[in-house]
Amino acid sequence: MRAFCKYMEWLDSLFHNQTVVQSVLVFCAVSALGLALGRIKIAGISLGITFVFFVGIIAGHFGLAPDKQMLSFAQSFGLILFVYALGLQVGPGFFSSLKEGGIKLSMLAIAVVVVGLILSVVLHYTMGISMPDMMGILSGAVTNTPALGAAQQTLNYLHIMDPNIPLSEIALGCAVTYPLGVVGVILALALLKNVFPKSIPDEARYDRKDCKSTYIVSFKVSNKQIVGKSVKDVVALSHKNFVISRIWKKGKVTIPTSSTVFDLDDVVLIMTTESDAKWLELLFGAKEDLDWNEEGIDWNDIDSELVSRQIIITQNKVNGKTLGSLRIRNHYGVNITRVNRAGIDLQPNRDLLLQIGDKVTVVGERASTKNVERLLGNSLARLKEPNLIAIFIGILLGLVIGSLPIKVPGVTVPVQLGIAGGPIIVGILMGAFGPRFSIVTYTTQSANLMLRQIGIVLYLAGLGIDSGGQFFETVFRAEGALWILAGFLLTVIPVLIVGIYAVKFMKMDLPHVSGMLCGSMSNPMALTYANTNIGGPHPAVAYATVYPVVMFLRVITAQLMLTIFL
Repeated sequence: MRAFCKYMEWLDSLFHNQTVVQSVLVFCAVSALGLALGRIKIAGISLGITFVFFVGIIAGHFGLAPDKQMLSFAQSFGLILFVYALGLQVGPGFFSSLKEGGIKLSMLAIAVVVVGLILSVVLHYTMGISMPDMMGILSGAVTNTPALGAAQQTLNYLHIMDPNIPLSEIALGCAVTYPLGVVGVILALALLKNVFPKSIPDEARYDRKDCKSTYIVSFKVSNKQIVGKSVKDVVALSHKNFVISRIWKKGKVTIPTSSTVFDLDDVVLIMTTESDAKWLELLFGAKEDLDWNEEGIDWNDIDSELVSRQIIITQNKVNGKTLGSLRIRNHYGVNITRVNRAGIDLQPNRDLLLQIGDKVTVVGERASTKNVERLLGNSLARLKEPNLIAIFIGILLGLVIGSLPIKVPGVTVPVQLGIAGGPIIVGILMGAFGPRFSIVTYTTQSANLMLRQIGIVLYLAGLGIDSGGQFFETVFRAEGALWILAGFLLTVIPVLIVGIYAVKFMKMDLPHVSGMLCGSMSNPMALTYANTNIGGPHPAVAYATVYPVVMFLRVITAQLMLTIFL
């Protein structure tokens, strides 16, 4: 019994005595438990990585807190790492998203941000909520933790410059409103879908399972009406979206061009959706009894004469051009079967605007794919190792720029971009223009995701631990209910106002509008709802288009609001 008591005392001291080991233990325990709980879904919805924040709150409530300096360092470094890696990720497509084709969506997304800011000012005066607390509430309502970090750092800076400005637990407002912020956007999209059902084009009305992934199917040409016709002529006969990846003629596989002519008994391999495959069977002929959608298929082994490879677009001359304008199939005899942007799979149709950083999958003869590589940029194999020197130099420059005092007319205290604004700006510039100056800033999607995930987990864990002592006291009082109401209004009203305006007055289709709204609210769970319930590739395209601009605006405006109103 005595040995057991000593063991428990040792265990208690391990987690409560503030040492370096204790700090690491607490952060690891909070992060691991939060990530595990984040995988749990209720009604198909999960808070994901944000669950680390709430586990940190519970740990802080029960006194499991590291030393203040250790807590501050881990929290700040995590935020810096996250926003800089985020800037590198969105940088290649940031400026191209402002060009023609994405400017309308970007302006609407900016309108969502502006409406939210105006509403926060109105609620600040009508509800009597302080502006620091309002910025925390707004950050949770729009599910944007980088904005929360920027606001928190700005408030700390303003307090140092003017001790009369009181510090506030901004994170409490975010913690209270975040869960409803996730759900609120989904509720608003469901309402828009019911009010404007005719704004969903017929081609976007896919089944739920069709929206999750591309469906691959092969047909044996038996329809004599298309025999002797070219690919271009046959595609014009159908209003369905599909890509002809390969054609087997007398057992020999080739990549079709627009002038390729169909013969009887040709076998065609097509990328489409499962619902459209039923219609294409009427166009081409009998569907072959082969399952091309199994995981682990070695396409290079199936086609001994063809290779399938992935290429990252890094050539500036390709940036902003449509896939069809490059005429890759006709000039090089290869097919582009996949386009992945920021982790989102996009349908490779001829009107798709390509961006630097897009990952495309090409299929063709080995020599032809090398020619396409020279056109588009470097293959993934050459870019697997990140340039760590550029990463640390970028963070260094970001912190220097973030510390520069910027005088704004009418504002007594100089504005600083801070540890959130500076690194994200430098990250965007590095990602967009680094290659032009022979700076290797590209990181693979997995490497960039690892940096971002580690950074945001450290930040959320520290933020939760730091807020835990006062969280439950705040929630279970009248002020907490007021914050929840304010957060719900900040989530739903901007989405409905801009959504209704875009659909009713600008005559935009709901798939594009829904993706834009999800991106403007930084809400991937709402994007999942839009993909599976509104349909088509358009929500994902719109989300990826507006996300970089909105992420930048959220971080900067959170700081400006505090600087102006304090």
